[in-house]
This record gives sequence, structure tokens and C-alpha cells, in this order.
Amino acid sequence: MSSGVSVDEFQALEQRVLKAVEIVKRERAARAAAEAEVAALREQLAAQSADLQSQVEAGQSEKQAALSQIEALNHERDVVRQRVEKLLQQMDELL
Repeated sequence: MSSGVSVDEFQALEQRVLKAVEIVKRERAARAAAEAEVAALREQLAAQSADLQSQVEAGQSEKQAALSQIEALNHERDVVRQRVEKLLQQMDELL
């Protein structure tokens, strides 16, 4: 009436099955943790990307403001230069 499997062999098989179940449980938990970490990192990346985009836009507006100021200062310099040249001409005429 022996089925060909001894009690020891059955217990060894049972232990291997239990170990396999534990490994699967650990791997599923590790996968869930990794997926949660990936989701968190994606959110963080999206937030950093938005921050970087706003910084770039702010930098561009600052650049434009600086360029406008430079243009205004150059114009003012030209006006002052013309006035000084007129004054020098008048002084030359007086001398």
C-alpha cells in the first residue's frame, strides 16, 4: 500500500513548498515597495521639472528686463554724449 513517497520525503517537499511561498510573498512585497518608490520618484521628478521650468521662465523674464535696461542706458548714454558734444562745440565757438 505504499504510494511511493515516504513521510520524510513528503515533509521535505512540504518545506520546499513553504519556502517557495515565502519567497513569492517577499518578492511581491519588494515589488510593491519598488513600485511605490517609482511612483514617488516620478511625482518628485514632475515637481522638480515644474520648478525648473518656472525658474527658466523667471530667468528669461529677468534677461529680457536686463536687456531692456541696457537698451535704455545705451540710449541715455547717446543722449548725454550728444549734449556733451554740443557743449564742447559751444565752448570751441567761444574760444
